[in-house]
Amino acid sequence: MAAGAFAAHGLVDVQARDWAKTGSTYEAVHALAALACATLGGRSARAARWAAAFFLGGSILFSGSLYAMAFGGPHWLGIVTPIGGVGFILGWGLLTVAGSGLDTPPLS
Repeated sequence: MAAGAFAAHGLVDVQARDWAKTGSTYEAVHALAALACATLGGRSARAARWAAAFFLGGSILFSGSLYAMAFGGPHWLGIVTPIGGVGFILGWGLLTVAGSGLDTPPLS
């Protein structure tokens, strides 16, 4: 969120501002998704743990590469951004599995 606030007031380049805003938005959404993983962890711990790991990795790769480019890093870092997006997609799939209880063993 700090990167988004700095981008709104400290970045002059419109493209850089958009990158920082996008990174900040996706990071905030996936921080909330990670909290959802924590609440589901007791019920379907395995899928929720993996989902949280994919959200964290996605945030580092997706948002991190956008922040790096926004703050002057080389533009080839944009190649990393979609890899983080795939991490987000995998995380959402696993969070869905955790929420549905499909990975919870049946009670005997």
